[in-house]
Amino acid sequence: MDWKEVPSHVVYRQVREDVIELLTDRPDAAGRTVPTCPEWTVRDLVNHLVDICAMVIGRLSGRAPESPPGGTPELPRLLARWAELGERLDRLVAEVAHPRNRVMAMDAFSHELDLRRALELPPPAGHPAYPSMLGVAVGGFSGQVIARGLPPLRIELPGAHWTAGAAPGQAGPPAATMRAPGPHDLYRTLTGRRTHAQIRALSWSAD
Repeated sequence: MDWKEVPSHVVYRQVREDVIELLTDRPDAAGRTVPTCPEWTVRDLVNHLVDICAMVIGRLSGRAPESPPGGTPELPRLLARWAELGERLDRLVAEVAHPRNRVMAMDAFSHELDLRRALELPPPAGHPAYPSMLGVAVGGFSGQVIARGLPPLRIELPGAHWTAGAAPGQAGPPAATMRAPGPHDLYRTLTGRRTHAQIRALSWSAD
């Protein structure tokens, strides 16, 4: 895999196009439960993505789009609205730097993977989001390691590595190394989509 990071708006556009393509010919999937977000259906997941898109447009532009009348629209209308709003958001994210743009892209990518699980489809091999979004996920995990006073942990993948929990100016080697077989397993581990047993099954240099 090419570990070159790509901009947040490029990741977000790719995810949006993926999700719309996956669901355009599957309107009957709207009521299917999303196993990794068990309180949501597929329609709820897409509605969340549309709501986040509108919220970020409001944050970056100072004026949020008007909400459509009524309750949650049907899946085809949600997809059409996301396509419309998303083009506007792509331009804003490309023009207006904000630290939470990366978090928004990570949230969208996480839910694309949730959707693929719900539809019983394989994860996307070599998705351009992995390098950038793994950096965001490791950063969030690293902050939690520091907040809990835990020692640094080295995280390894074939071709890439990070040290989580190394505070600025902190010396000394990591207390342990965790190795994952690929970016998908690591990303889903760091974003709360793996059981304790699955996390223990990764390669650890220490207990």
